[in-house]
Amino acid sequence: MCRFVYYQGPPIYLSSLLTEPEHSLIHQSVHAHMREEPLNGDGFGVGWYQPGEGTRQGNGEPRRDLGRFRSITPAWSNRNLEELARVVRSPRILAHVRAASPGSIVSETNSHPFRAGPFLFMHNGDIGGFRQLRRAILDRLSEDAFGGVLGSTDSEHFFALLQDELLRSEGTEDRGIWMADAFRRSLDTILELREAQAPDPHVHLNVVLTDGTQTLVSRFTTDAPHRSQTLFLNQGGGYECRDGKCVMLEGAPGVGAVLVSSEPLSDDPGWVSVEPGSLILIDEDAAVRTVPIRA
Repeated sequence: MCRFVYYQGPPIYLSSLLTEPEHSLIHQSVHAHMREEPLNGDGFGVGWYQPGEGTRQGNGEPRRDLGRFRSITPAWSNRNLEELARVVRSPRILAHVRAASPGSIVSETNSHPFRAGPFLFMHNGDIGGFRQLRRAILDRLSEDAFGGVLGSTDSEHFFALLQDELLRSEGTEDRGIWMADAFRRSLDTILELREAQAPDPHVHLNVVLTDGTQTLVSRFTTDAPHRSQTLFLNQGGGYECRDGKCVMLEGAPGVGAVLVSSEPLSDDPGWVSVEPGSLILIDEDAAVRTVPIRA
């Protein structure tokens, strides 16, 4: 199981998530508090969006340039990550430290976040029985989604299912519900295959999916709710780090900043646990909706 963090709001340095908080993501890569194994040293990745010039392929939407850096080294020992975090600022950041599932390969292609076009995706958890399900998952994919699977993780295969489902309902007016419905259909596919081929191992899907405009976050497990992977939300008027202290500033939710993290980054009292079985939908203006995964 891994650890991740997502930020949306006024531009901040990557270091405001990765190195500066008292329980930063790099700190969690060594000393995670909320999982049995505290180390998450099987690689890392960070992705970020920047406002771009012009429009996205002539469709009238603002273009958002996307950057990504992944490595197989532990996050705590990568000097390049520290240098990057010190100088890169962005209004939308995803970062992930990996604890590979037993038998999974440690490689750059298996490091999160994964990318397809404007989408970035990261996952904390696992699809139980994935080795038995993998061939069946691949058989469900379109040629484009199949060709985009470059690694061997359950995470990337679920992302491929999501890509196909997003395309099937593209054009839905409410982009949050568009993402939510695609997630539900992809989850239904996994649960159908699990029931047929590997009914005993549980599925844990804490994910973040974003296209630089709309964002979906899930907390899901087929196990008892208290066994689901931890996930926390913090909202406010803005987020800043100053003199070694990182806090969410007071302000009306939906007009400032949003943080989602596997574990709270600090002792800021604004952190609240996301209910198991929930989807969080975050729009371009940082307005947050919470809807159930199951109606």
